[in-house]
Amino acid sequence: MKLRQVFTRRRAYWAVLLALGTPVMAAAPQKDAAPQKESAAAAPSVPNGWAYQPVKRPEVPAVKDQKWVRSPVDAFVLARLEAKGLKPSPEADRATFIRRATLDTWGLLPTPEEVKAFVNDKSPNAYEKLVDRLLESHHFGERQARRWLDLARYADSAGFQNDATRPNNWRYRDYVIKAFNQDKPFDRFIKEQVAGDELWPDSQEAKVATGFLAGYPDNANSRDLIQRKYQIETDITDTVGETFLAATVGCARCHNHKSDKVSQKEYFQLQAFFANTAFDQRVPLAKGTESNWDRQFAEQQAKYREATKEIREKQQAVLAPYRDAGVKYQKERYLTDSQEAIFKPEKDWTPLDRWVNFRHKQVSNTDNDVAAYLRLVSETKGHQDYSEDKAQAWKQYQALQAELRKYDHLRPERGSNFLTAATELGSVQAPPTFVRFTGIHERPLEQVQPGIPALWGGDKVEIKPTANSSGRRTALANWLASPNNPTTARVYVNRVWAQLFDKGIVATPADFGRAGQKPTHPELLDYLASSFVQNGWSVKKLQREILLSSVYRQSSNEREDVAKADPKNELLAVYPRKRLEAEEIRDALLYASGQLNDEVGGPAVFPPIAKVLENGQADFDGNRVWSVSKDKADWNRRSIYVFSRRSLPYPLLQNFDPANPSQAHHKRDVTTTPLQALTLFNSDIVVNWSQALAGRIINEAGKDETAQLNRLYEILFSRQPSKSELAVLKGFLSKEEGVVQQKVAAGKFEAAVPLGLKDPALINPVRGAAFVDLVHTVANSNNFAYRF
Repeated sequence: MKLRQVFTRRRAYWAVLLALGTPVMAAAPQKDAAPQKESAAAAPSVPNGWAYQPVKRPEVPAVKDQKWVRSPVDAFVLARLEAKGLKPSPEADRATFIRRATLDTWGLLPTPEEVKAFVNDKSPNAYEKLVDRLLESHHFGERQARRWLDLARYADSAGFQNDATRPNNWRYRDYVIKAFNQDKPFDRFIKEQVAGDELWPDSQEAKVATGFLAGYPDNANSRDLIQRKYQIETDITDTVGETFLAATVGCARCHNHKSDKVSQKEYFQLQAFFANTAFDQRVPLAKGTESNWDRQFAEQQAKYREATKEIREKQQAVLAPYRDAGVKYQKERYLTDSQEAIFKPEKDWTPLDRWVNFRHKQVSNTDNDVAAYLRLVSETKGHQDYSEDKAQAWKQYQALQAELRKYDHLRPERGSNFLTAATELGSVQAPPTFVRFTGIHERPLEQVQPGIPALWGGDKVEIKPTANSSGRRTALANWLASPNNPTTARVYVNRVWAQLFDKGIVATPADFGRAGQKPTHPELLDYLASSFVQNGWSVKKLQREILLSSVYRQSSNEREDVAKADPKNELLAVYPRKRLEAEEIRDALLYASGQLNDEVGGPAVFPPIAKVLENGQADFDGNRVWSVSKDKADWNRRSIYVFSRRSLPYPLLQNFDPANPSQAHHKRDVTTTPLQALTLFNSDIVVNWSQALAGRIINEAGKDETAQLNRLYEILFSRQPSKSELAVLKGFLSKEEGVVQQKVAAGKFEAAVPLGLKDPALINPVRGAAFVDLVHTVANSNNFAYRF
């Protein structure tokens, strides 16, 4: 579809959206509450330090309206409502409920057939059957994993200026999806991610799980390996503190924490748990564990190597005479303290030298280093190492490299034959950890040993070295996942509550400290946390109880009495509306168009992006910035499988506030900007989906126009349009048909017609183009973009 076509019709789009009462990507419709100095629904008195007290199962409060209580969850919410003289909202109708629950658990829309079956299910356990079906689907793991990957700062590239591809990272993503689908106990989930390599050294899955720690942004080209070690440990410490403890411990790296009682010394004691941790990106896959993707990668790689064998051998011969000089040049580029470790004989290595040399081996590539050396001496005027033979060798190498690139089409498109895992390098001795003056790594002060900050009880954790590791991360993981840890369970159930109710019981999910907000329902938080642990840390049981509660079933229709008494809706007398997240918008549009590829797992895919952003040029390692997947089926995979490049986020998602993978991302922002409307209006991809959706509707609804409009609403909104909405839709169709007819006759643009029609005779092409415009418009409305 021509871009000018979209612009000429934009005014008409806005007209129909305004008539329907749902402007594109505006804030969810809410009446403005009168400004108040203080919320009438202020939280009950909660003492400072509440988050660090042991979790105790509270008594379920007595309430007047016992019939409303389906679960203790309801009693805790209702008790506060009754204390404020408020009543809960009526139940949402069943169609609204199934759309809400499906989006929250799957990140997808329900099918019209699923909606109809649930609405017509008269059995007393209809809700239970629905929720159980949602929790058993593989889509549940995909949705929950996306939220966890936000915390793990997941990306398929390393960031910084080179932003190198991390070809193994998809294995960690798939591990997370599988863990949620299998309902892996959350305490085991924690232990595997923090210390899987230590606790289960023979388990490949546990090794892959340590990808949680390995998700840090990384600069492989850093010339200070010791500083890089410190920066990596800092990232991991901060991420673990925020994710599991909801503590901004990173504030204590440079000075004692200003709000919470965490000293600078305690910060570095926490960091010391990771002092002996390195990451191996070339761990071979265990025999017999290869997936189809791994086998396809190996087969394609073999073809490439066979086709390029002669060229690569010639390259080796060109580089051979200069290998020693090139390696020496590469090592001498590091700063003095790094050089001291790199040039030191292995027999004299300290624990820190061992880490530095392993890191150097991981980030260096001998052939690339030698080639870089030849380029430098050949192209730098007056270089002291210049010689004619080196200049000739560089020219020969360049020519061979150009020949090699002709075979890029044979390289494996995606995947790897390795996994990334944490390792302690086979040693029980850890490099020392020091307090750093104002956090500056060049200014070490006193040495410290691993320890738990006193704020969390200062527990004396037992560190038991194994034959191949220090045992430090094992001690930390066991403490984090202990039933007696005061924060771990509270923090996670609060995240789940925020996923289902837009805001957590504690509105600051990454900060349970004094600078964060206090819980609106502290007893409910402790009830959920204690039940979570007692139920074997089962995520599915936790979500099941909340999804089946009366609180979750409430209508989201606004109420003036609630707007006056509780303008922030902290008491939850009304179910909170929520805009769909970036991935949900894309995935729901894909589903609606009938084009969603439901394949689960595997290496990341590259759907099309603007040509100006694509870069098919391969680097020395054969990685590309964005090389569109050859298999068009991959273009329509769920968003969780789209390649996440830190320097080039997928543009269709970027305008809808996706997670920032540079750090742990705890709550998605919700902004309203013109770019969001323009993205959905002008994107050729979205127009194509609208064409496919229009074709699907005509195929399923037949020739009757009212049936078509009903089907459109059933697919996108899980309901049928009202009489007034039908009148607006039909009026737009008739008007738009005339506009399309005039412009087609004048040859001003190419009409976008429904795609995939089984019987093209079912619709007039001009009317069909107008119908595509209507579908495109309705898919841009708040009714689609919000969960009610």
